[in-house]
Amino acid sequence: MLGRRDREILRLAVPAFLALVAEPLFLLSDAAIIGHLGTAELAGLGIAAVVLQTLVGVCVFLAYGTTAAVARHLGAGDLRSALAQGIDGIWLAVVIGAVVTTMGVAFTDPLVGVFGAGDTVTEHAATYLRTALFGTIPLLVMLAATGVLRGLQDVRTPLVVAVLGNALNIALNFLLVYGAGPVPAMGIAGSALGSVIAQLASAAVLVAVVARGARRHGASLRPDLPGIRAAGRSGVPLVVRTLTLRAAMLVTTYAATLAAQDGSIVDSEVTLATHQLALTLWSFLAFVLDAIAIAAQALTGRSLGAGDLEGTRETTRRMVQWGIGSGVVTGLLLAAVSPFVGALFTPDDAVRDLLVPVLLVVALGQPLAGVVFVLDGVLIGAGDGRYLAWGGVVTLVVFAPVVLAIGLLLPHLVAVWAAMVFVFMGARGVVLVRRARRDVWMVTGATPAARTATTD
Repeated sequence: MLGRRDREILRLAVPAFLALVAEPLFLLSDAAIIGHLGTAELAGLGIAAVVLQTLVGVCVFLAYGTTAAVARHLGAGDLRSALAQGIDGIWLAVVIGAVVTTMGVAFTDPLVGVFGAGDTVTEHAATYLRTALFGTIPLLVMLAATGVLRGLQDVRTPLVVAVLGNALNIALNFLLVYGAGPVPAMGIAGSALGSVIAQLASAAVLVAVVARGARRHGASLRPDLPGIRAAGRSGVPLVVRTLTLRAAMLVTTYAATLAAQDGSIVDSEVTLATHQLALTLWSFLAFVLDAIAIAAQALTGRSLGAGDLEGTRETTRRMVQWGIGSGVVTGLLLAAVSPFVGALFTPDDAVRDLLVPVLLVVALGQPLAGVVFVLDGVLIGAGDGRYLAWGGVVTLVVFAPVVLAIGLLLPHLVAVWAAMVFVFMGARGVVLVRRARRDVWMVTGATPAARTATTD
């Protein structure tokens, strides 16, 4: 039978799992629909998706940091402060989103051109990215509002919004990509526009839920400049941590591009298209494993806010076990479907054949990924951002030369992905396990401000 901690983990993780499965379907549905336009369009989506995910992914602290901060205040019994801090995070998302949108649109061509893909692929990438960037503000607002609700231990509302938003995204994509009646076929640009509309609708619903809770508990909805600045400062270490993760994704994509240049133009498109599908499925599985990490953030923040050190340590141990088990299950499932999943995204036999060995490599690394994601969530929930930032830098320094050397000297996509799965994730595992075994990260109270500066 499941113990109390198991039930609490599942209470948060299961709805978070379902929501996190729904969220990457925005990109999975785009890949499935665009993949049937052609291999060049799918490769273009791959380049645009990496850029867009990097720009938005850097700001994931809006969800993670907000979850931890709100959960700490909840554990300390101060719900009004919890909601006030959440509102500050949402306003910060609006400010950052405006800047990212403006700069992204202005530099769309250089951003996609840096990958050195062919002219046709680059053109498709620029077309998709230029439109998709207008969804940046709603995407960041969704991150912040979701973080507030998770910190309040409400994972059901983000689940409902994610499912409905994704359903709207799929319907709009089919309509705008292929056209129907008076609606013209817009091709790859229509896919980006459909996603933007769905993201706007989802953000509006989440903000309405948070605003209703803030009014109920007397928290102001107006922008509070000191609060927004404080939210920004507290998020800097997590930004650095996320930048190192996104840099690893970019370096891996660049290594895949180097490997692709070893063959003909057709082979190059096949390699890049396969890499896009593998990266999309990798992201999907990462979100699945991240469900336990979401529970870790919320439970760790709440228990440290309440001063429960023994409960924090026990919950961490149990969540690591759940992470390993989840990784085994996802790895076995991915290995089982690897010969068939490519048909969902592309009619190109060459892409399907290359995808199988890449996915088998990813499957082997899933148990390790489960541990990494859980411990990352625990330390985020504890507010241990400074260590995560330094650990990310160390990991990137180890990984980047390895994967670039493979792209140049052993130009095969399977080798590139083996480096990603075992070198990158292995280095992250060493960094996180080393920290989790110590006690320095377990600082109690409504805020982790008293944390010592050590990064040991």
